[in-house]
Amino acid sequence: MTLSPTVAVIGGGPAGLMAAEVLGASGAQVHVYDAMPSVGRKFLLAGRGGLNLTHSEPFDVFMSRFGERRAQLEPMLAQFGPQQVREWATGLGIETFVGTSGRVFPTDMKAAPLLRAWLHRLRSAGVRFHMRHRWLGDASFDASALRFATPAGETLVQADAVVLALGGASWARLGSDGAWAPWLQGRGIDVAQLLPANCGFDGAGWSEHFSSRFAGQPFKSVAISFTDSQGRSFARKGEFVATTTGIEGSLIYAASALLRDEIAAHGSATLSLDLLPDRSAEQVLAAVKHPRGARSLSSHLKSRLGLEGIKAGVLHEALSREAMQDPVQLAATIKAVPLKLVATRPIDEAISTAGGVHFDALNAQLMASAVPGVFVAGEMLDWEAPTGGYLLTASMASGAAAARGAARQLSL
Repeated sequence: MTLSPTVAVIGGGPAGLMAAEVLGASGAQVHVYDAMPSVGRKFLLAGRGGLNLTHSEPFDVFMSRFGERRAQLEPMLAQFGPQQVREWATGLGIETFVGTSGRVFPTDMKAAPLLRAWLHRLRSAGVRFHMRHRWLGDASFDASALRFATPAGETLVQADAVVLALGGASWARLGSDGAWAPWLQGRGIDVAQLLPANCGFDGAGWSEHFSSRFAGQPFKSVAISFTDSQGRSFARKGEFVATTTGIEGSLIYAASALLRDEIAAHGSATLSLDLLPDRSAEQVLAAVKHPRGARSLSSHLKSRLGLEGIKAGVLHEALSREAMQDPVQLAATIKAVPLKLVATRPIDEAISTAGGVHFDALNAQLMASAVPGVFVAGEMLDWEAPTGGYLLTASMASGAAAARGAARQLSL
């Protein structure tokens, strides 16, 4: 009797688990190895605020979120995209719904029930899990020589193919530390530097008074705009949060790639904050100029424009006391507060990472040209996307694509 080929999947996040599912269905003997005591830790963390599985927008719009890597990712997402993610969840007994923003969530907004159902299905399909197995990729690895550190000591694993799905370099305490990058480079696999993505920034220049009073508070119903030195622009409404040293939050994450790259190229990036995006500049100027009688300026701005709290505070950060009394300058600043940023927050704080294995180092099946039999998936690949379900969907799609590649390589 001929035994089925064995595939080692290293990494138990969404990309690795999806690779295991596809390979198991192809007839391979699948072994999943992870350094942590349990799989899916970052997946569970993402679900704390409601697990955003994918996005319901039209596919062409969905693909536009991947920027310069659209061409590489589109074939994968055409096979396992937003609709397939929802069908996959339904197959696990997890119904989904579309939120007001177009994002797709499980009806109970929780990650744990979905992960439990997924692991049950994988184990029922014969997938075996090996926890607390940290890959020692410093060895001259290939599919037949994989060294792992385990609580019982080092062990050598042999496999007919390998899928690497070790994640990027954010949230190292959950298992993604980017330690694999030099190991792959040592085997001739081209790796772009790992950088923070969907991250916060330092350098907004808050005074001690502002940071002590408003750090942790949100700017709500605002808009930001930014144009980099190459003419690439970003403009969107939303909300974000002031931190002690700068800014973070969903609206900032959406612009983070442009801001990060501009800081890297020129040392700083200055975005424009519109405190009242639903009012025109003319309307704001008219309100500021309206006679205020005996009322203070702060009372006037609150009464006429609803500006108070952190929004009023940031105006005092941007303008001198004298400038605050100039209606034209004040109105212009309300519509365009300049926020100068000088650094990203550390990569370990980022939601995700950019950089990783260059697609040019892989064939169309995501196999490393320099190391036949080794496939790469998930955040290890050189792509990035905003939050909103794009990261998770593309990670799963690439895991499925790498698994199909390994199955093809093994003639399954």
